[in-house]
Amino acid sequence: MEVRRTASVKLIVSDEQRDAFAATREQFLWCANRAAEFCWNKYDYRKCRTNKRKVRDALYDKFRAETDLHANLVQAAIKRAVEAVKGCVERWKKRQRVSKPEFTSWFMDYDKRSSTVRRNEVSLSTLDGRVECDFVLPSSSPTPYERYVVSEEFEFRTSTLHYDAVTDEFSLHVSIRAYDSDDADGSADTEHQTVLGIDLGVNSLAVASTGTFWQGDDYDHWIREFEKRRSKLQQRGTQAAHNALLRLGKREEAWRKQYIHTKANEIVAEAIETDCDAIIFEELDGIRDRLPWAEWHHLWAFRRLFEYVEYKAAEYGIAVEQVKPDHTSQRCSKCGFTHKANRDAEQFCCLRCDYEVNADYNAAKNIGLRYARNEYHRLRSRQKSETGDAPVDVRLNRGTMTDDGPRPTAGD
Repeated sequence: MEVRRTASVKLIVSDEQRDAFAATREQFLWCANRAAEFCWNKYDYRKCRTNKRKVRDALYDKFRAETDLHANLVQAAIKRAVEAVKGCVERWKKRQRVSKPEFTSWFMDYDKRSSTVRRNEVSLSTLDGRVECDFVLPSSSPTPYERYVVSEEFEFRTSTLHYDAVTDEFSLHVSIRAYDSDDADGSADTEHQTVLGIDLGVNSLAVASTGTFWQGDDYDHWIREFEKRRSKLQQRGTQAAHNALLRLGKREEAWRKQYIHTKANEIVAEAIETDCDAIIFEELDGIRDRLPWAEWHHLWAFRRLFEYVEYKAAEYGIAVEQVKPDHTSQRCSKCGFTHKANRDAEQFCCLRCDYEVNADYNAAKNIGLRYARNEYHRLRSRQKSETGDAPVDVRLNRGTMTDDGPRPTAGD
């Protein structure tokens, strides 16, 4: 089975290198946005261009002539745009609301030819030629970088350069790949997994199957405060107020990102503390329809939270997966009985077994349980032992639950 990992490592960047990255990033995003415009058709998804080779052939020479980017950075920008448009087309087919992809965040994609990753440094292509940056490696060893990037068992694939305006730090997210030969025989560690289910909601930003809640009250409070300040400035209508609005928007964006980063760190810490092998979210596609009362900033927070947890968990070898959310809020995580009347607002009470608990907590357990059941059957079909046992557990607040129901230690 193919095993992929992502290791994030901070970079030491000088002022000159910072300027080189900024100029390169500006042209990289220009190419990505131009490619997205070329691929997009706002009237008919069938007319969107999603063939990478054809789009590259149509745009490569033009972008090379109009920019100073390394050839592989041009191709990476085109590839990023095509993949984004392809994702929009898939959601469009499902009658979900979509819009043309627009790239504004701070990132650049590198491959083997435009970057060289070594043990303590990386060499990256910029408009000013190659830039070599040292890594900031923690004193504890082995680090995720040492376990994966410099390991002979893993093959370097790609890397993405990021800049965090809040911490004023550059980091390189290095993607590597390996093939686990033992897993093909059903003898790898994946024969037994423990997973952490995560439910996303409006009243609570996220709820884990362990019973840990990440409330969104403070998030909503500050969003409302930013909206009040923005409304007052808009009423003035002066140039000074306009400039203040721009500064306020940047502060709000930085605050929201830092807030979600903090919550993502806490979710990953919860998985580490409870010795989980995977963190399971509900699928985000269609979440607007499932939560029609959710504000735009909630939907933004959900997607960011998943993205941040995904790359942060990879540093610890924890997988992050999604499962279909169908009926997870209506199904009893204790007896399995499913009925829409089981849930009443924030409270869940099973009509069959009278199991009563917070509705989001019940949904989080069902999300983990659904993944466990799917993995159980997948692993069992490959199992060569006589028992065919391939357990996957859902981590609860007082024990574990298998796909067949609670163990005696669960105590629910």
